[in-house]
Amino acid sequence: MAKTNFYIVFLVELLLAFQASEASKEVGIYEPKRGNFSVKLTNYGATMLSLILPGNLVDIVLGYDTIDNDVIWTMKSYSEENHVTFGYESYDREQAKALNKATPVNLALHTYWNLGGHNSGDILSHTIQDHSKLLYNFLQPRHIGSRINELPHGYDINYVLDDREHRHLNKVADVKYSKTGRKMELWSNQPGVQFYTANYLEIEKGKGGFTLNNPNFPSQIISPRQTYKHIMVFQFTAK
Repeated sequence: MAKTNFYIVFLVELLLAFQASEASKEVGIYEPKRGNFSVKLTNYGATMLSLILPGNLVDIVLGYDTIDNDVIWTMKSYSEENHVTFGYESYDREQAKALNKATPVNLALHTYWNLGGHNSGDILSHTIQDHSKLLYNFLQPRHIGSRINELPHGYDINYVLDDREHRHLNKVADVKYSKTGRKMELWSNQPGVQFYTANYLEIEKGKGGFTLNNPNFPSQIISPRQTYKHIMVFQFTAK
């Protein structure tokens, strides 16, 4: 059966300004689509709500049906065919950060994934491969559940990525679920990835799975008028 590739690109670009204007308080949901592929995002926390892949049209993003306290971003541009852009202007001393002087900035995408679908059970039979050489690495593809019992609280490890070439993007990890034939690749311009298997989430109504975030290992201190740029590209293959 033919394979189809789909891409989601996340570009977090933040320019620290000396003054910030008040953002719109209107919450919206935006859904770029292409055929049977669609992704829903909201400016309420710049959050991904769902991602539907072709096939049996299953949602592979986990989360909640309601929203909690979060920051409202401004929708800068939106096209149903290919993109949505959110922006956020932080006011001086917000969260104790000063915008008229150097301040720490370190943003992360914290989406939880289950390639079997959000209501398909656990992710222990997903196969993962990363590109690090730390303890409990996944240089050779293996099931997430193959060694999880060796860790007292499951995976919550920051992997330093090796062999970083001087390219715009480098491959971070591959995740596959053989039962559905779905595959997810993560590419980024960052030097590390946090792999977390939702170990500390209590049993409650919602959608749970694993998450891959890219933290910023270089200096977190950003000066006024300096641009912070963090790129993540997710490539999905669906049979």
